[in-house]
Amino acid sequence: MSKQTRILATVVATIMMVGAAFGAETEVTVSLSDLVTVQKYYRAIHIMAMLLVGFGFLMVFVRKYGRSALTATYLLVSVAIPLYFLKDARGIMGHSGCDIDRLILAEFAAAGLLICAGAVLGRLKLIQYIVLGLLFVPCYAMNEWILLDAGLSMIPKGAFVDTGGSIVIHTFGALFGTAAMLSLTSRKAFETEIEADATSERFSLLGSMVLWVFWPSFCAALVAPEMLQQTIVNVILALCGSTVATYVASLILRKKVSVADIANAALAGGVAIGSTCDKTNASGAFVIGILAGVLSTFGFAVIQERLQKVLKKVDTCGVLYLHGLPGLLGGFAALFVVSGIDAGVQVKGIGITVALAALTGLVVGKLVSFVGTLPVPYQDDAELDVE
Repeated sequence: MSKQTRILATVVATIMMVGAAFGAETEVTVSLSDLVTVQKYYRAIHIMAMLLVGFGFLMVFVRKYGRSALTATYLLVSVAIPLYFLKDARGIMGHSGCDIDRLILAEFAAAGLLICAGAVLGRLKLIQYIVLGLLFVPCYAMNEWILLDAGLSMIPKGAFVDTGGSIVIHTFGALFGTAAMLSLTSRKAFETEIEADATSERFSLLGSMVLWVFWPSFCAALVAPEMLQQTIVNVILALCGSTVATYVASLILRKKVSVADIANAALAGGVAIGSTCDKTNASGAFVIGILAGVLSTFGFAVIQERLQKVLKKVDTCGVLYLHGLPGLLGGFAALFVVSGIDAGVQVKGIGITVALAALTGLVVGKLVSFVGTLPVPYQDDAELDVE
C-alpha cells in the first residue's frame, strides 16, 4: 500500500469515527406511541388487503359476474372510507382523534358495507352500489355511535363488549343487507340460477384464504399493545375451530363436503370471536370457533334454501349465515366468557343493532331500488365492456 493510500485511509477512518461519535450524541428516540402507530399502520394495510383482495375474490364465485363483483368492491371501498373519514374528522357521531385510528374505523365501515352488498350482489347496477354505500355508512355510523360512544345515552360508554365487531360490523352489515334484499330482488332475479364453476370457486377460495390469514389484524387493529398477543392467538384458534367444524358439519349435512361451505363457513370463527377476541382464553376461542363453524354450515346447508323459498328472495353470498348468525353468537358468547359484564347492556346493544339494521336496511333498499334495475342479473356484460 502506497504512502498516499495510507494517508487517505487514515483520513476516511477519522471522518467515520467522528461521524459515529456525532451520531451517538444526536441519537433519535422513538416513543412507545410512535411504535404503536406503526403497528396500527401495518394492521390497516392488512385490513385493506382483506377488503379488496379477500372480500373481492370471495365474491367472484358467480361465474359470469366476477369482473363486476371486483369492480363493485373497488367502488364500495372507495366510497365508504372517505365518507366515514369525513364524518369522523368533523366529529359527527363520534370522533376518534387520530388519523390512523380514523382510517381503521373507516375500513371497518367499508367491511360492513361489503358484507351488506354481498346479500344483493349481482342484482344492482354499478351506480346502485355507490348509492348503497352513501346511504349505508351514516346508518352504520349511527349504530356504532350508539353502542360504542354512548350516543343518545342509550348504552354507557365502554359497557358494550364488541372489540372485533361481531355485532357492530358483521351482524349489522348482514342484517342491513338482508333487509335491503327484500326490495332489491326481482322475480326474474329470484328465478335466475346463480352459476358457479371450478375456476370461480377456486378464486373464491383464494379470497377466503386471504381473509383467513389477515383476520387477526382485523380483530387486533385497535386493541391495547399488551393484549395484542392474546388477541392474535385467539383469532387464529377460532378460525382453526370453525374450519375443522365446517368440514365435519358439511360432510354430515351434505354427504359430500361443499366448496361453498369451506370458502364461507370456515371464516365464521373469525366473525364470532370478534366480540371477545381480547378477553377470552385459548380454549374458549377454539370452542367459539367450533360452534360458529357448525352454526354457519347449518345455515348454508339447511336454512338458506328454505328461507329463500319462503321469502322468494336471494341472499347471493349467504351473508346472513356467514356474518349474521355467527356475529350474534359472538355477541351472546360475551355473556359467558367475560367476567363482570353487564348482561342487560350487552343484550340491549344487540337488540338495538338488530332493530336498527333491519329498519334502515328496509328504507335504504327501497331508496336504492328507485335508482334503476339491472336488466340481466349476474352478468358482466350487462354493464361492463367484456368483448
